[in-house]
Amino acid sequence: MSRQSHTREATVTWNDPSEGLALLPTLDGIDYLRKMAAGEIPGAPIGSHMGMEIAEVGVGSVTFHCRPDESHYNPIGMVHGGLVCTLLDSVLGCAAHTTLPKGTGHTSIEIKVNYLRPVTAGSGPLVATGRVVKPGRRVIFSEGEVVDNKGKTVATASGSLLVFPLEA
Repeated sequence: MSRQSHTREATVTWNDPSEGLALLPTLDGIDYLRKMAAGEIPGAPIGSHMGMEIAEVGVGSVTFHCRPDESHYNPIGMVHGGLVCTLLDSVLGCAAHTTLPKGTGHTSIEIKVNYLRPVTAGSGPLVATGRVVKPGRRVIFSEGEVVDNKGKTVATASGSLLVFPLEA
């Protein structure tokens, strides 16, 4: 017995990130992210893959929107937890980045995610918010959550980020 497939496809496009990366060492973190949110410099390519965009940038906080679709599904017809984790890692990191002086970068040390509800394509748009809970010169601690289109929290996270000088 042959099963007929209904193929779908998606095309991912992104802008060359080198323009924004060239500016990174010259801007403090909040200015860099505000320029990205305003479209003045290209967004991170991962955002195109995951359907994420920066919605708001404040000191120690960011909000992203994400529109999951069927291409994000796992074998049981739910959005893969990796998308939600990537979304949370992004808002935790970007919230931390808003507190950094120019010439400084960050990378995740660890992230702890709690998945509270299943996510489907119909759950979007998702709203993810990240906040710095403890700033630092070497390590920053952030937390965040993802809320679905009904206002229900679908996941939360906490994480730590290593701060380091950017190479020229």
